[in-house]
Amino acid sequence: MISVILCAAGKGERAGFAENKVLRAYNGLPVLCYSLSAFTQAGADEILIACRKEDEETVLPLLSPYPAARIVRGGDTRTQSVYNALKKASGEIVLIHDAARPFVTQKIIRDCIASVTAYGSGVCALPATDTAALTKKGYIVSVPARKSVYAVQTPQGFLRDRLLCAYEQAIKEDKTFTDDSGVFAAYDSPPRVFTGSAQNRKLTFAEDFCPAERVGFGIDTHAFAQPYSPRSKNEKTETVTLAGIQIPSHSALIAHSDGDVLVHALMDALLSAAGLRDIGCYFPDTDETFAKADSMKLLNEVMRLVAERGLQPQNVSISVLAETPRFSPYIERMRQNLANALDLPLSSIGIAAGTNEKLGYVGEGKGITVYAAVLLKGISHD
Repeated sequence: MISVILCAAGKGERAGFAENKVLRAYNGLPVLCYSLSAFTQAGADEILIACRKEDEETVLPLLSPYPAARIVRGGDTRTQSVYNALKKASGEIVLIHDAARPFVTQKIIRDCIASVTAYGSGVCALPATDTAALTKKGYIVSVPARKSVYAVQTPQGFLRDRLLCAYEQAIKEDKTFTDDSGVFAAYDSPPRVFTGSAQNRKLTFAEDFCPAERVGFGIDTHAFAQPYSPRSKNEKTETVTLAGIQIPSHSALIAHSDGDVLVHALMDALLSAAGLRDIGCYFPDTDETFAKADSMKLLNEVMRLVAERGLQPQNVSISVLAETPRFSPYIERMRQNLANALDLPLSSIGIAAGTNEKLGYVGEGKGITVYAAVLLKGISHD
């Protein structure tokens, strides 16, 4: 029989949330549910959730899809919480997992169980890829050999009776540990390590709750007030606005705002990547507030909405289809305008221009279409 203990009694202080971080939604689902699903799928006989009394009313409704799960009262420290759960566990093998590690895989769980079966313990860990150093008062005092250094993760599995004995000793001596491998090493024997995964990361800070990267795609089209005809000598007495740059044209574009079709496509790409509504929702053409509006200023508002979701642009790729006007001489200025607006280096802004080979409304000179793709990432607070 296999018991699983999910450590969920923390307060999430480092994340700066008002509530327990494992009860916070990640991609629409409470973080705790990811671990519950993973260990249920792995066939755990029982899942004990060590949580605070204040969180029990929130946790209980989440357990209905997981019949093997139940609540155990957590303690003031991780050591006390695991000890409380260990005393209630029934399995010969017990796996302890941080509920704030929602990306644990089935392979990791299987490898943990196999290690416990073969060696009496199994600690998920990754070999260090950077040099590690021990410090004292801000100075490096020793540098252990990198090949001997591991970053410890969870789950950590043990034979339940041996781990409980180790915890009883730790509680008796009033000692606290940051994880179970430390307790086992102190009072039983060196635990066995098995290789984990970088995917099995822990959600610790607020930015960890934003998906690392999100892609958005936007399209916009505007028609010319007067179609272009190469057979007639259209005078360039009007302008079109692209990325805030006014470009001489035979005709203006029909639009409620300034008609910056490029910026409109970019705004839709940013909003969709952030999981927000399209620009028509935020800047409707039925609202006179936005009549002749400067689209670059509207882009600033979109950037504010995106930042509120904890996201920022990483790069932008834009393709403009237009038979006319020829705006190649203006592309570098357009790129610079967007780089300034998005707070990106110029190298992260790509703008390509092309015709439609005389085909369709673009090829006939009736309008301009722009395609925009963006990559967003979580805002770093380093």
